[in-house]
Amino acid sequence: MVKRTSPNIIITGTPGVGKTTHAQLLAQNNPDLRHLAINQVAKERDCYDGRDEELGSWIVDEDKLLDAIEPDLLRGGNIVDWHACDLFPRSWIDLVIVVRADSTLLYDRLKARGYADKKLEENMDAEIMQVLLEEARQAFDEEIVVELRSDEADEVERNVERVEQWVKAWREQHPDGVEGVSGLGEEGDEEED
Repeated sequence: MVKRTSPNIIITGTPGVGKTTHAQLLAQNNPDLRHLAINQVAKERDCYDGRDEELGSWIVDEDKLLDAIEPDLLRGGNIVDWHACDLFPRSWIDLVIVVRADSTLLYDRLKARGYADKKLEENMDAEIMQVLLEEARQAFDEEIVVELRSDEADEVERNVERVEQWVKAWREQHPDGVEGVSGLGEEGDEEED
């Protein structure tokens, strides 16, 4: 079994909060960490299962996606950038960052992206109701779930510095790495808790 010498980090949150900005800056500052933008990975590795015309978005086949990214995550050193986190096996993930933003600012960002009213409303409701934060807390041990604000550029930089310190501490705590444990059973089922 391969040992991971770098952690796997999920950066999640409602569209428009700054997930990709955080992930790109973190990967840029740390060449040993790879940015896995799940929307792009799903497209490149053919993990779609149709399209939701009402919301104007692709539907990801989560089983195909997990199979496609498992080798990457077993090696470690990934920054997983997606609007969901609860499908990933716990054994693959070392830190879950839930990025949040001010509702008014988020509304303006999504409007500028041209989101349809239904999609805009759905995403605003998810942010206001803290849906993704609660999903992260239910899917992972609470001590690895961190909530970070992303209202201004200097907050992004501080957040990235904070994550870099965490990565450094993780490496110090795991000088020999950790086993790249598969999160999927032999038949492709997620491991049981």
